[in-house]
Amino acid sequence: MSLYDEGHTIAGWTGVGVATAGTAVLGWGVCAASAAGVAGGLVVVAVSVLVTWALHLSGWGKPPGVRPRHQWGMRVRDAQAREGHPGCVGCRLAGRGRRRARVVVVPGEAGAGARSLAPVE
Repeated sequence: MSLYDEGHTIAGWTGVGVATAGTAVLGWGVCAASAAGVAGGLVVVAVSVLVTWALHLSGWGKPPGVRPRHQWGMRVRDAQAREGHPGCVGCRLAGRGRRRARVVVVPGEAGAGARSLAPVE
């Protein structure tokens, strides 16, 4: 069994459900030659992205990568979500998980003082 357990979350499955409904409406709109059906389906698919993102940020989605076995269940809420997940695009878009600049004192230079160094990514 894989240790990654990707996508087995409330956020993931809710997003899939809403996106499936949106693509069904979109497909109906194409078959019926209905511009309103196509537009409505596209709107529902866009809403699925926002719903999944909101659930992820509220702790019902989990970070990518290896997690301990006790965190594999779908009903286990992620306590790390408020700080942001390292390497998570959704958290970065929400302004979470950003690295802060470090202050480093370099001895031996003229006028050695604190300098702000941006982190290397």
